[in-house]
Amino acid sequence: MKVSVVVPAFNEERLLAGSLESIRAAMAAFDAAGWGSELIVCDNNSTDRTAEIARAAGATVVFEPVNQIARARNAGAARASGDWLVFVDADSYPSRELFVEAAEAIRRNCLAGGATLACDTRDPLVRFWLAFWNALSRAAHWAAGSFIFCEARTFRDAGGFSEELYAGEEIDLFRRLKRMARERGRRIAILHRHPLLTSDRKARLYAVREHFVFLLKFLLLGRRALRSRDACHVWYDGRR
Repeated sequence: MKVSVVVPAFNEERLLAGSLESIRAAMAAFDAAGWGSELIVCDNNSTDRTAEIARAAGATVVFEPVNQIARARNAGAARASGDWLVFVDADSYPSRELFVEAAEAIRRNCLAGGATLACDTRDPLVRFWLAFWNALSRAAHWAAGSFIFCEARTFRDAGGFSEELYAGEEIDLFRRLKRMARERGRRIAILHRHPLLTSDRKARLYAVREHFVFLLKFLLLGRRALRSRDACHVWYDGRR
């Protein structure tokens, strides 16, 4: 068994080193299981030291020139040689315990999965949103893009992340994976004993009004809004 950890990164020089340090420590869970592993960072056309930091951490660096999270994850997955893929965002800090829990799910014939989220914040709006998302994630079996694990063969059978979408690509993928899990008699697991610690920077760097405008566009335009880079500027304007 081999696991490939894929980290998409766009101008992440501020947080990437800490994230990769956490990921490396967490990957010891795979070593303890007797599995092989590799760490891949997809530099998504960064203009800072992202690629340099990734190489210094011993990661294999892949370059994706089109700035889009779905393309970055797909490019990293295309380089991966593992039987399983684990996607972790560059502003997130998985624990070894979370990776142990993921390994247990893999052994139990899980097809794919994700984890609930945690942020080190006292902001009541952020805490409310996290609680809402975590409940929805577990009920609907949708994984947050910041942590996804999936059987590599199944990921490729599903066509990977949709490159038509600039946001919501993880939910789109899990809709397909849920259907495949039903057909194959397997399951989707949303892990919750050890939530993924992730950054709250979108809440800190963007005003409530900006998030509301995106939500309004989504409610009015539906999937069309997710196909527009401009509509999804919170993910792409480079604010760090």
